[in-house]
Amino acid sequence: MERLRKLAKQWDISLSDLQLRQFQTYYDMLVETNKVMNLTTVTDLSEVITRHFLDSIALSQIVPEIRDHNYHLLDLGTGAGFPGLPLKIVFPDLSVTLMDSLNKRIHFLERVVIELGLSDISCVHGRAEESARQEAYRQKYDLCVSRAVANLSVLCEYCLPFVKTGGFMIAYKSAEIEEEAAQAEKAIHLLGGRLKTIRKLEIPDTGIVRSFVWIEKVKSTPKTYPRKAGTAKKDPL
Repeated sequence: MERLRKLAKQWDISLSDLQLRQFQTYYDMLVETNKVMNLTTVTDLSEVITRHFLDSIALSQIVPEIRDHNYHLLDLGTGAGFPGLPLKIVFPDLSVTLMDSLNKRIHFLERVVIELGLSDISCVHGRAEESARQEAYRQKYDLCVSRAVANLSVLCEYCLPFVKTGGFMIAYKSAEIEEEAAQAEKAIHLLGGRLKTIRKLEIPDTGIVRSFVWIEKVKSTPKTYPRKAGTAKKDPL
């Protein structure tokens, strides 16, 4: 975990002893639960530090304001808690919702949240297509992030309905994303968004380049979106 502290320092992030203990506990619970539940294919500590923990908090290099703004942040399709949980550990003032369609993952995350002693973070079981139509979640978030593996057009239909006008979504994508982003322009516009920028960042000690697709929410998402479950994947906008 001292390696995590050292690498984070390259991004001007100072991790306390408490935060390092929280990351260690998170890692221990992740590896132990992964024996009985498919949470991640990456279990080696050194790789988890770079490919999950650092990759998650890399958002702070794209949106520096996340350090001192009390954003209401939704991590959609959070899986094992990435990127939302590492972001909450490092920036405790964030109000975080972790949402996933698999209930057993949510139960795991609830246990982690309790064990780490985190507050102002909720774990929600739900599909994007259904949850985004509920008043409690629709257009309520300043920021929606996702590392979920999905085509950008599909991901926008999942994410943008949750974002309030004036907020934004950021998709964590692999390095070569320009063509996919161009193909998603129609969907972005239909859903009330505007592509602001694509930023690329190398994760320290890995050689891995991460692309961050930043989409602003400029107007309300039409009530017809998201479409019913499964439609976005079968027939992308």
